[in-house]
Amino acid sequence: MGLTKTEIFTEEQNKLASLLKAMAHPARIAILQQIIAANACICGDLVEELGLAQATISQHLKELKNAGIIQGTIEGVKVCYCIEPKAWALLESQLGNFLTSYKKSESCC
Repeated sequence: MGLTKTEIFTEEQNKLASLLKAMAHPARIAILQQIIAANACICGDLVEELGLAQATISQHLKELKNAGIIQGTIEGVKVCYCIEPKAWALLESQLGNFLTSYKKSESCC
């Protein structure tokens, strides 16, 4: 049986692509920015801050959590979210390495 397309790439390439895919929506970037700015777990503040419906926020949080970028803890009837440190460090390292690997060339088209 043939290889799936992800099998021809390294584990690092697949993981970085998965993390970036989960982040590839402006609402998710805004959510992450709010969580980072709060420097703490965020529970119900996102609806007021972003002006999106609760259901929309919940769906985006679910995607970020499923990708492992954020983690959630239950506090009473609320779920509070914060950045997952290991995933963030991986993103920082892998994306940083990827972006700095480009060296400007004067002879490029």
